Amino acid sequence: MKVSNVTMRRRLLWSLLILCLLFAALIVRLAYVQLGKSSELSAKAEENWRREIPSTAKRGEIQDRNGTPLAYNISTPTIMAIPVQIKEPEKTAKTLAPLLGMSEDKIMKSITKKSRIERLQPGGRKITMELAQKIRDLELPGIVVAEDNKRFYPYGDLAGHILGFTGIDNQGLTGIEQRYDTKLQGINGSVSYLSDAGGRLMPGSSEKYEEPRDGLNLQLTIDKSIQSIMERELDQAMVQYQARGAWSIAMNPKTGEILGMASRPGFEPANYQEYPSEVYNRNLPIWMTYEPGSTFKIITLAAALQEKKVDLKNEQFFDPGYIKVGGASLRCWKRGGHGSETFLQVVENSCNPGFVVLGQRLGKDSLFNYIRNFGFGSKTGIDLNGEENGILFKPSQVGPVELATTAFGQGVSVTPIQQVAAVSAAVNGGKLFKPYVAKAWINPETGETVSQTKPTLVRQVISEDTSKQVREALESVVAKGTGRPAFIDGYRVGGKTGTAQIVVNGRYSSTEHIVSFIGFAPADDPQIVVYTAVDNPAGIQFGGVVAAPIVQHILEDSLHVLKVPERKDQLPKTYKYGDTPIDTVPDLVGATVQDLYEDLNMNFTLAKSGTGNTVISQAPKPGSRVERGSTIRIYMGTDADVKDHSDADEAQDDPEAPQDGTGTQQNDASTHN
Repeated sequence: MKVSNVTMRRRLLWSLLILCLLFAALIVRLAYVQLGKSSELSAKAEENWRREIPSTAKRGEIQDRNGTPLAYNISTPTIMAIPVQIKEPEKTAKTLAPLLGMSEDKIMKSITKKSRIERLQPGGRKITMELAQKIRDLELPGIVVAEDNKRFYPYGDLAGHILGFTGIDNQGLTGIEQRYDTKLQGINGSVSYLSDAGGRLMPGSSEKYEEPRDGLNLQLTIDKSIQSIMERELDQAMVQYQARGAWSIAMNPKTGEILGMASRPGFEPANYQEYPSEVYNRNLPIWMTYEPGSTFKIITLAAALQEKKVDLKNEQFFDPGYIKVGGASLRCWKRGGHGSETFLQVVENSCNPGFVVLGQRLGKDSLFNYIRNFGFGSKTGIDLNGEENGILFKPSQVGPVELATTAFGQGVSVTPIQQVAAVSAAVNGGKLFKPYVAKAWINPETGETVSQTKPTLVRQVISEDTSKQVREALESVVAKGTGRPAFIDGYRVGGKTGTAQIVVNGRYSSTEHIVSFIGFAPADDPQIVVYTAVDNPAGIQFGGVVAAPIVQHILEDSLHVLKVPERKDQLPKTYKYGDTPIDTVPDLVGATVQDLYEDLNMNFTLAKSGTGNTVISQAPKPGSRVERGSTIRIYMGTDADVKDHSDADEAQDDPEAPQDGTGTQQNDASTHN
């Protein structure tokens, strides 16, 4: 059939219109892409072309309460590969393998991956500066040295269980590092550039640097000096007693701030891989649960005083060495007992039968209510991971025997941190505080404090008056009772010993004990509470013999760190056979040789230096308090030397005295020393 010209023209016209519409749509689409979507498409293209070399943010410092860094980051290089830029993978892998301590196959897998950038790990992570420079000098295409950082612990194993450690990617794995990982971690930055599909730098492009943002600095409640003192004493105890373990806590009883916390065996956070996992995963002061022994008697004492169930000074008790309860015979540690004694002496002597009577007077409901109010049976809430609850008898399980044994610290299971918090409440006026180690968060750039932890009062457990009576009784324990080895001349100290049998195969062992002591000072206004326990020490296993001297050393040195002044109003110590009394050093300056020979009752040994007939100086100085029998070194000279030396001493004490060119006061008598 023949198509007419009109039809042909109509079809051509419609075709032309359709083509025009399609062309117009194409123009609109092109305009939309060029004008409306250009920014988005350019960004996507740039994203495909851009290569990034990460720049790791520094993890926040961890400092002690005085700002001393305990953990911080140091710069360290890391080797990275850009696979598309590597021209000879086999040669590159062969060159790097011996330098990084990795196999050629492992390096080959990394540098031939279809990825933008690859870390060569583990051998290429956190390497030395020398090795990094050696790899730079090789000028291997596609191999770059990026900046990284790693955690550094300047004091080795100090506070290892508190600090914890980080992994290879600077992530917190244990301790404070894990607990506050999100705040300590910063935001990583990068150095980026544009490259073509072959990995070549695109002409006209420039590098883009995104600066990393460092993590916040964390200031702890820990005092480095007190922590060092504590760890020194634990190390000595482990050697001296060949113990299975030891742990200690120091706390400010008025706030709950942990001033020191340590346990042995310890570990170095920087080399944690070299230690068994049970060592670095178990922070014993918050994880260990065991029967506390006689340190728990403080709780029974506080409850009995609060409920007015006992008059410590005026009420008598007779201890035959045992007490019968529910058909069981519960014995005192002293064979034959203590005989007739006041209840204050019951506390001083740590007499089990006396505390059984206090428990009976309270009754199970009242005693266990106080035990729970003091925080036992539940976590303290300290900001460290791994805290345990401890174990208490269920009310339905408490019979006469369970009540009696609980009163003197047997049959219950507690943690060291629970004991420190509870005893702090017993002596600080009755206030139970939540322990904590994170004191403040600080902006590393400005030094401003971002946030600060305030003390958290959990509850009022006993009254101020009851707490005062507890303090006085525990001071008497240290001056006259089982805690005498913790006595510190010049400071009022209170405390309580503890000796607990260890359960082995379901039965109490007669040869294995955890011995402990908890002490505080000054006794009338406690600034620090220290608890120390030693697990199965060799030899005599009594808290007063093993743990009390350790706490005495920690307390004495810590009181000096805290600048707590010495006192002369302390309760006098009762000396027993074998104890060495403390005496005041006499003033021997000006005495002649004849005077010294005539004074045959002197309680010190003299060591003479110099020539002459008269004492011109001495060490220790007059008025010092030292153990009886200590040596006093005397320096001999003439009467004129005595005058010169006394004038020099006056000049040293006089702030207006002339000074020499070094800024120190002149001492004409120094040549005699």
